Amino acid sequence: MSQHDQPDESTPLLVDDDASSDGFQDADYKSRWRSIRVMYFTMFLSSVGFTIVITSLWPYLQQIDRAADASFLGWVVAAYSLGQMVASPVFGLWSNHRPRREPLACSLLINVAANVYYAYGYLPPSENRFHMLAARTLVGFGAGNVAVVRSYVAGATSLKERTNAMANMSACQALGFILGPALQAVLSFMGESGVTLEVIGLRLNMYTAPALLAAAFGVVNILLVTLVLREHFVDEEGRQLCAVNYISDDQAEVQEAEVAIDQVAVLTSNLLFFLIMFIFAVFETIATPLSMDMFAWTRKEAVLYNGIILSGIGLESIAVFLLVKVVSQRIGDRPVLLGGLMVVFCGFFILLPWGNHYPLIQWDDIQNNSVVNRTLWVGGSNGTVDPRGCPAVQTWCQYTPAINLGQYLVADSLIGAGYAACNVMSYTLYSKILGPKPQGAYMGWLTASGSGARTLGPVFVSYFYTSLGPRWAFSAICGAVLVGIVLLASLYRRLVAFSVRRERAKNT
Repeated sequence: MSQHDQPDESTPLLVDDDASSDGFQDADYKSRWRSIRVMYFTMFLSSVGFTIVITSLWPYLQQIDRAADASFLGWVVAAYSLGQMVASPVFGLWSNHRPRREPLACSLLINVAANVYYAYGYLPPSENRFHMLAARTLVGFGAGNVAVVRSYVAGATSLKERTNAMANMSACQALGFILGPALQAVLSFMGESGVTLEVIGLRLNMYTAPALLAAAFGVVNILLVTLVLREHFVDEEGRQLCAVNYISDDQAEVQEAEVAIDQVAVLTSNLLFFLIMFIFAVFETIATPLSMDMFAWTRKEAVLYNGIILSGIGLESIAVFLLVKVVSQRIGDRPVLLGGLMVVFCGFFILLPWGNHYPLIQWDDIQNNSVVNRTLWVGGSNGTVDPRGCPAVQTWCQYTPAINLGQYLVADSLIGAGYAACNVMSYTLYSKILGPKPQGAYMGWLTASGSGARTLGPVFVSYFYTSLGPRWAFSAICGAVLVGIVLLASLYRRLVAFSVRRERAKNT
């Protein structure tokens, strides 16, 4: 296949990549891009499956188990990423040696079953919070297929196509990021009571319906992977190497003899990706409790409004992906990554509390001498009124200025834009650093590093925020972002594509 047959980085976002400059397509080329679009869709549904419940985790947890507190919420959010961290290297290594349809179908089946389990989290007679924890762990384990998706797209695209394809995949992820909270916001009108299907013992309400919808999406995804996906692997020029995702041992030895992968660059990329996912995990975990504490929103209001805000951030992310594709082509991947980190720093810096306006306090927590009282409100279903404001048991509420809504929205927009740029550039650059060899295992470790960040981030912010408040929590995040900026700047010259290193080696 000739070079001019390949779409370049100027290809519009999510266009039909089957259209070549001379109007002629062979079967392999059509099949390759059809399969890549299945991977786009898989990433889209993975994102929907995660975000469709993220804003309702906290109120659902409170409803099904009164013993759950904000600290346990951190573990529930982290459970998804813990499961993904364990599964990603396994699925990635599996995809290096077997058809990728196998790990993809297996992971999707696990995901479907786990979402159904989550929807029935209220059913056990006791300790329901641990059932939710187990369900979210299994959902995350199924999401380990992200490593397979990324390695497939990296292996099925030329170096010239890579940034465009990765940006398209990120755009699909962002679309899922939009649709998930939007669907949750729409389903919130079902209320906490909803309807009960006695035949199957199911309460269909604003908390269970999103998980069941995610399970239905998973079934659709399984059909696409089974019926449409085909194996393709191309070299850096876009020439078809074989119909599978692996190369022979002889070919691998020749590549290693030419120039080895820069393991320092690989490690640095993993550390940067860890940081990027850590700071966004902190942001998405704290959004609902922070808004309820600062703006005195009820649970239903917090789910609805944060769903709308996160959908807006998703729309913003698509615009960022469009911009990134153009800017990275002109100035390169590394400057865009550095700029994204700086924007994220500004976002968290703006979130630091200041002024002389303080949040509304839930003094009843102190008057009744019970921390559990905060978890008893269930939307009025037992005749109580939803408490509003910052619980007095969080002592920092009494002396920490409130974050105003405008401050919150501006910070959200900056964090969302910076994260979008960092996300697509980090694994685009990583795939280029790895070069033409099969990337399943390496992508598994990258996804695992991100999942590790998503595991630690929620736990960190839940304890840090509950104990010390937003001022200390967001100051710590600002410090972490500065460390990332310094790391990227210090190893800037080593974070280059495999082909660039090969050329440097030839010239020395």
